[in-house]
Amino acid sequence: MTMRGISRTLISVYDKSGVQELAKALHDAGVEIVSTGSTAQVIEACGVPVTPVSSVTGFPECLDGRVKTLHPGIHAGLLADSRNADHVSQLQELGIAAFDLVVVNLYPFNETVASGAPVDECIEQIDIGGPAMIRAAAKNFASVAVVVSPHSYPEIVSALASGGTSLEMRAQLAGRAFSHTATYDTSVANWFASTVNSEGQKFPTWQGFTYSLNDHLRYGENPHQGAAVYRDLTHEPGIASAELLHGKPMSYNNYVDADAARRAAYDFLEPAVAIIKHANPCGVAVGIDIEEAYLKAHATDPMSAFGGVVASNRAVSGEMARELAPVFTEVVIAPDFDDEALVILREKKNLRILRVPGPHPGMHRESRSISGGLLVQTRDAIDAEGDATSSWKLVSGAPADAATMRDLEFAWRACRSVKSNAILLAKNQAAVGVGMGQVNRVDSARLAVERAGERVAGSVAASDAFFPFADGLQILIDAGVMAVVQPGGSVRDDEVIAAAEAAGMTMYFTNTRHFFH
Repeated sequence: MTMRGISRTLISVYDKSGVQELAKALHDAGVEIVSTGSTAQVIEACGVPVTPVSSVTGFPECLDGRVKTLHPGIHAGLLADSRNADHVSQLQELGIAAFDLVVVNLYPFNETVASGAPVDECIEQIDIGGPAMIRAAAKNFASVAVVVSPHSYPEIVSALASGGTSLEMRAQLAGRAFSHTATYDTSVANWFASTVNSEGQKFPTWQGFTYSLNDHLRYGENPHQGAAVYRDLTHEPGIASAELLHGKPMSYNNYVDADAARRAAYDFLEPAVAIIKHANPCGVAVGIDIEEAYLKAHATDPMSAFGGVVASNRAVSGEMARELAPVFTEVVIAPDFDDEALVILREKKNLRILRVPGPHPGMHRESRSISGGLLVQTRDAIDAEGDATSSWKLVSGAPADAATMRDLEFAWRACRSVKSNAILLAKNQAAVGVGMGQVNRVDSARLAVERAGERVAGSVAASDAFFPFADGLQILIDAGVMAVVQPGGSVRDDEVIAAAEAAGMTMYFTNTRHFFH
């Protein structure tokens, strides 16, 4: 028999939301409720009778609540397989009643760690009895339904009205339960590996990840490829968990470009907008306000901006929305949207509107899958030693004036979101030409100059890595670029500096590289 009625339940939850309503529904259906400590108090407060766990185990809760349910009187009732005559007989001999439903959620370990709590406090939030009960009930899903989230309570209430839980439902609940404990255990193991057992190492000796399916996608990079997007359950939030406020579902390529756009725009402290096409910026700028930043970013390369992804690091205003609306755009991303902006943008049927929080303070590592493993690195944020203009070394020409230095600093910050080899030309704190993804720096310089057109005269340039020869720099000199910032470090630096000196070009070395592959 696959349907199983509910006559006895065990409830022990940290998150008490919805538990009183669930308890009332269970009580009205004639279900006996066994509960622990504070959960029992909350249930009793709404007038529902509760059997204390201690009366089942014959043993009081002890060790400041560390031991409550770790007892055969509980776990035999969770693990007894109702299909097994020997199990049923043994329960009768032992005077133990079986459970049909277990409702458990766990101590807030992640939240405690995120709060900066001391080690001892974090350790106290490592749940022992909770995972043990969840895993026991999930293993025995043939006989027991297990619920680990208040979101599942309505399913149980519906099951009460229909005579009980089906085997299929119990199996689905068990799968969710094992995913829940796996995620919890992974968080604890990651914390131990990086905090307790790190032994001074920059990277932990073990790293675990758990992901939950967010959505099936129509296809991958190309129509013949299947695809899905998963949300990271153990690390910081991002594009995968963004809130879609309007528009058709995101595609695989939309997600890739949206992630690149967020990286490019959210790096700036000033109001900034980035326009991304094929994971590269075709426009990036900062402005007095977000409307100005958008207009300057769009002016970088209006042709390439068609069909692009736009990211703003400020709430999108009605003024920005009016400027953006006439341009065909796939996705617009921001931490928020003014009411007027949403009215305007929602008139565009196919535009996807994503609300995405700013960079999470924990975003200090990033990973990339490779065949047979994973590459992990510290995130390339603009906080390296050589990123501060005060640390730059003037190697040729006159010191930049204040306006030129602002443009150089902007170009250097924007350049890190451009795929290598990268050359970014800027003027008035906006990109005017971008050369990216070329296999040599000469071609990147040519591409940036070509895209800048007549705007190249008087612009500044940033190069993500050193010029291995003077030829790439010479292209910028000949085009009228007035100042350059680059890492330096080539064996031919003297040759490159000499070319800049001969042209009277201002050039700074940062001694920091920003490759982005």
